[in-house]
Amino acid sequence: MADSNEMTINLVVLGRTQAGKSAAGNSLLGSSDFESHCSPSSVTTCCSLGRSCRILGIIRRNGCELPLRVRVLDTPSYPHSGLSKEQVKDTVRSALVHHFGEEGLHLALLVLRADLPLCPDESNQAIQFIQELLGPTWKDFTAVLLTHADKAEEAGFSEEAYLLSASSTLLSLLSSVQHKYIFLDNQKSFIKEERAIVLRKLLNFMRQNNYQVLLKHSKQ
Repeated sequence: MADSNEMTINLVVLGRTQAGKSAAGNSLLGSSDFESHCSPSSVTTCCSLGRSCRILGIIRRNGCELPLRVRVLDTPSYPHSGLSKEQVKDTVRSALVHHFGEEGLHLALLVLRADLPLCPDESNQAIQFIQELLGPTWKDFTAVLLTHADKAEEAGFSEEAYLLSASSTLLSLLSSVQHKYIFLDNQKSFIKEERAIVLRKLLNFMRQNNYQVLLKHSKQ
């Protein structure tokens, strides 16, 4: 994860079509590495790794500022309009081992839209998919990223009010991942200060998990 000069965090974004995975990945990287636009079909068909530049002002160690690098693996959606579940799973699993098999994966980000209700079938499908990818300790390495939070805010919901009125399905999911969730405002996601807040939250999730990683040394 880190050497004496900088820290690197490895992330993968997972979720349904049009949930905003690629846009979220771009927000975390502070770039436009991943193709992201409205489409009647699934846009992403293969995995792609994006790398940020050195990010300053996020973390300090031993009284000194430590540069941060972020690596994000963008993935095809599941369900996918053109690929079967097994095709998506095999593609993502191979990419995870290829890109993160040496250093390990720190967090999987399940991307959900804050402006759409989460149905039980969708939640169960997502959980089963992540379980099959990450194994029995998936809860420790998964956080929920709620995109389009700006639309929920426009509808009059603060984060607190949103969670008070959220479905039992969403609340159960958030509870299962130890309440590791982040609201992402799509209108502000490229603002430096907003990005720094999100990255600090991700680092805090990693700290809570004692900086453990998945997949380390599994590269063939």
